[in-house]
Amino acid sequence: MSRLLSRLLLLSLLAAGPALAEEAAPPKPPAPSHSPATPSSPAPLPSPVRIATEGGRPPFNYVEDGKPAGFEVELAQALCAEARLACTLVLHQWDGIIKGLEAGEYDAVMATMAITPKRAARIAFSTPYLRIPFAYVARRETSLPNPSPATLRGRAIGVAAHGPQVAYLEQRVPGAEIRTFDTLADATLDLRAGRVDLVLGDKLDLANFLARPEGEACCRLVGDVAPGEPLLGEGVGIGLRKGDGALRAAFERALAALIADGRYDRIRAKYIPFDTK
Repeated sequence: MSRLLSRLLLLSLLAAGPALAEEAAPPKPPAPSHSPATPSSPAPLPSPVRIATEGGRPPFNYVEDGKPAGFEVELAQALCAEARLACTLVLHQWDGIIKGLEAGEYDAVMATMAITPKRAARIAFSTPYLRIPFAYVARRETSLPNPSPATLRGRAIGVAAHGPQVAYLEQRVPGAEIRTFDTLADATLDLRAGRVDLVLGDKLDLANFLARPEGEACCRLVGDVAPGEPLLGEGVGIGLRKGDGALRAAFERALAALIADGRYDRIRAKYIPFDTK
């Protein structure tokens, strides 16, 4: 009987052996993780941020006491202060200013550079910080309450031959008689002489004309082209290298803050007598 019990005990131990071995086996290493890799941190912003301007187009940019000055210079300083960026302004002639940006001679351009498809193929632009509207001036005795395609029909309108205003008149004011001139100044001469009814041009240039004695004596501003007209371009933006997305975002956040709290308009009013947003 005892021999039978011994055999049964031995058989039960043999049967339990694989289970005991499985419990005692060391744990398997964890399976490799397939979660996506954490993206690398963005490249740090340059310090200082070097901003190039031309220094030759007042009131936007010019040289005063040997240093850059003007609307764009003061706006650049305000943008850098808002974005908490250390910035320095450098002068660069207009020819080659994009090439210098691409070569890393500076990090941004604020030089009244209009956003165009050709330029945007080479560099990036911020949202526009400057839009100069186009406006009509006429002789003081001209009765024209509101320039529109209907009221301009049959009118002789002087315009600089190589500006976007020609295409605008051709496509938006087909009933007008378009007279092209080599320069806007030539067009205003004919306006003073009564050979054209109106002149269409850059509002700042026309405001300067009206501020001079000959312009003030003869003529007046009669209206602007409606803002947002695509034929007249997107406006002026900060030029940057295409890979500098973080710097572009910093400038755009700062610009939005300056516009929102009125600092942009306070700076603009020192140099330009009308809205440019």
